[in-house]
Amino acid sequence: MRSTPGIPALATAAAGLLLTGCAGAGATASDDGTVRLTVAIVSNPQMQDAISLESEFREQNPGIEIDFVSLPENEARAKITTSVATGGGEFDAVMISNYETRQWAEYGWLANLQPHIDGAEGYDPDDFIPSIRDDLSHEGDMYSVPFYGESSFVAYREDLFEEAGVEMPEEPTWEEIAGLAAEMDGVEPGVSGICMRGLAGWGEVLSPFNSVLNTFGGRWYDEDWNAELDSPEFRETTEFYVDLVREHGQPGAANSGFGDCLNQYAQGRSAMFYDSTSMVSTIEDESAGTVAGLNGYAPAPVNESDYGGWLYTWSLGIPSTSEHEEEAWTFLEWMTDKDYVRTVAEEYGWQRVPPGNRLSTFEEPAYQEAAGAYAEPMLSGIEDADPSDPGTRPVPYEGIGFLAIPEFQDLGTRVSQQLSAAVAGRVTVDEALEQSQEYAETVGETYREDDR
Repeated sequence: MRSTPGIPALATAAAGLLLTGCAGAGATASDDGTVRLTVAIVSNPQMQDAISLESEFREQNPGIEIDFVSLPENEARAKITTSVATGGGEFDAVMISNYETRQWAEYGWLANLQPHIDGAEGYDPDDFIPSIRDDLSHEGDMYSVPFYGESSFVAYREDLFEEAGVEMPEEPTWEEIAGLAAEMDGVEPGVSGICMRGLAGWGEVLSPFNSVLNTFGGRWYDEDWNAELDSPEFRETTEFYVDLVREHGQPGAANSGFGDCLNQYAQGRSAMFYDSTSMVSTIEDESAGTVAGLNGYAPAPVNESDYGGWLYTWSLGIPSTSEHEEEAWTFLEWMTDKDYVRTVAEEYGWQRVPPGNRLSTFEEPAYQEAAGAYAEPMLSGIEDADPSDPGTRPVPYEGIGFLAIPEFQDLGTRVSQQLSAAVAGRVTVDEALEQSQEYAETVGETYREDDR
């Protein structure tokens, strides 16, 4: 795999993004010595729980106060990338993923957390699921720590399946899922056969799309960085995905991101939901919807490969510009420690704990009881993920739901816009792929030039 390109290109691109609604310029210290940290996070349900529990942190750390900047996923990515890439210093801790961590560590944009981890009594980094810990490390040191980890699987309404007289295979193929979606579409008034993302964004529609692409034998580039978005495999995947979502998916699919589908399924308006395993914290919560206790779970569907899921983690890092690294680490330690999991369980129940980051969570008897239907497929999906070998053919990049190259933020966004437009019916699949191939070929050319 080729090394990442120079920092200026990414920093310049990031600087072009709008930086709006900032909550100050990083940590400040008051006259009484209290430090106020500004922390940027994604406004997913588990992160909202963290905000609600911040008083617990303050009780344990009276000299530190937290100002959260909580934003939807696409907006959070843009704002955090802009701030960190340009050294803006707005944030003392940021929520990032396994996509950003290694790249930003190489650029020197993140503080090395390993000295803090090694000095934290009882923190137990070996308890992190190995595939996640490795994907958040650069040259053997961790530069962000996981808040939750995820792969993907299919949630489905066991009661509706029984009502319709159909069964979910133990290890479904995508052809079987498409057949079930057709059969379950309209099983009850207002219920779609399946819910899948169609919203533009490299971290939105491309996450599930790429997992389908990998198991269909497709890839973005061959080993020489020749773009393959016009290949038969990429075309077959796109036609399958677009047809499935348009014919048997939720209304307004082109505008549906993870949160929209999560709400759609939790409110009983879809018979199946293929997406992140982190969905369980919401759909198994009686206070968040109407389907808790009614769900079955199946592994990510496959086609030509034996594995169809992805690997992703929302993690927390400290920008190297923070002037209060020690205090920021104190907050990160609190939010990613075993004790935090127990705090969430005590306050909201085991079904709400951040899933998929620590092995010890899966060993808790109370969690096993609450998560009996989904714990095994979740853990297997995360443990079995191999970002270095995402599909059926060799590739020059790493990543399953994304390509771990800096250009993917822009390239993925552009391609996702074309896919979303195809889902909306504004362009044909042929038109979407023709334009996407041009975008991808431009990026591939820069890699081929570097290899000459």
